[in-house]
Amino acid sequence: MSDVINSDKNIALDLYIALSRASEWVNAHGDRDIRRHGLNRTEFGVLELLYHKGPQPIQQIGSKVLMSSGNITYVVDKLVKKDYVVRNTSAEDRRLIFAEITEQGKRFIEDVFPSHTKIIEQAVAGLTHDEQRVASALLKKLGKFAQEGFK
Repeated sequence: MSDVINSDKNIALDLYIALSRASEWVNAHGDRDIRRHGLNRTEFGVLELLYHKGPQPIQQIGSKVLMSSGNITYVVDKLVKKDYVVRNTSAEDRRLIFAEITEQGKRFIEDVFPSHTKIIEQAVAGLTHDEQRVASALLKKLGKFAQEGFK
């Protein structure tokens, strides 16, 4: 019986290690590309979110890019200084502050995003397109399960 338990644990640990290493290396490709353009992963993620989803309450950006709200304030500050983002107060609730991408921020994303997408495509090219679809579906399922089980 203990061999079965150990075997199951080894499978889970092997998956954890493989997932961590794959994530680290794929992220390394993306991070290197983003740094060449003067941003870090979080700054790029916030900018990309605002580009594709429109203005967002600053308090909600953190959960969408997996960062704490305190760090998001710092990231938005840096993007404001680069003229990629502006802050706007809600007309309905003055306590609510929205981050919105500027025209300069839009141009940046439009210039950088296509080549960045190619870098990510190259980083995951070790899998066929079908394997990428399957991996994506399985990782989404795993992520949802792990998130729901985190208390």
